[in-house]
Amino acid sequence: MSYDLNGRTVAVTGAGGGFGVALAEALRAEGARIALLDQDADRVHAQATRLGDTRTARGWATDVRDLHQLTTVMSEVREHFGSLDVAIAAAGVLGPVTALSATTDTDWDRVIEVNLGGVWRTFKAAAPHVTEQRGHLLAMSSMVGYIHPPMLGAYAASKAGVWALCNALRLELRTSGVTVGSVHPIIFRTPMIRDALDNPAATELVNGFSGVFQTVPLHTVVADIIRGLKQRSARVITPRRLRAAALAPGLAQALAERAYFRPTTIRHAVELGALATPRPDPAKPTA
Repeated sequence: MSYDLNGRTVAVTGAGGGFGVALAEALRAEGARIALLDQDADRVHAQATRLGDTRTARGWATDVRDLHQLTTVMSEVREHFGSLDVAIAAAGVLGPVTALSATTDTDWDRVIEVNLGGVWRTFKAAAPHVTEQRGHLLAMSSMVGYIHPPMLGAYAASKAGVWALCNALRLELRTSGVTVGSVHPIIFRTPMIRDALDNPAATELVNGFSGVFQTVPLHTVVADIIRGLKQRSARVITPRRLRAAALAPGLAQALAERAYFRPTTIRHAVELGALATPRPDPAKPTA
């Protein structure tokens, strides 16, 4: 039976980024009421105005690294709209594309705190209200959560963790009527991805591992998420032809290592990364 989004209240973290904007627009087109959560208050307030009046869309300044703030905001969303049916944990950062030797503890902590910790905090803050509605929790993972490329250790670990967390919570919350899903797309172009991949090491990876680092249009990912929400799917895979990778991640990882992650290409990418001039991480948290 289809889960009708019309009239449902959906909270989206990371709503100020390119992906969050497109997802919010698609949800409004389905008739959902949207709570836009992001660190950039001006951006989500302006976006809410574009999507409708305060009865259908409203923005909140929110940092997914702050559980107290998230808890307060989710309560305000529930009070403002009268319910909270769906929470989508979409805030994320890629972090620098670099080898272990060049990864700092600051880089590591930031990616894990936003991508994995942010999902846990979002779900923890939203769960009491979503449970009232027997609703749905959804988190952005990645195909990188199944197939782990080199030089993206923190990102791969965070996205694999999101998948594992969703699997655990799905069992935990089943008896309360709440469903839990994770989204696993291949790379899709957003400003965050474009900036983060704009360095020689990342270019080497993308060119060398073309069988893994394919791209899909943003609208395809959004359409698959909407379809997954309506079906309350446990997993949303984009493109859908890669669903087998979700069923056998261990096998997919082994095949990818043998077919695409060649030692010479990896070594070259690591060398290029070591030669690159250090610069600030261009990926800004869209929490």
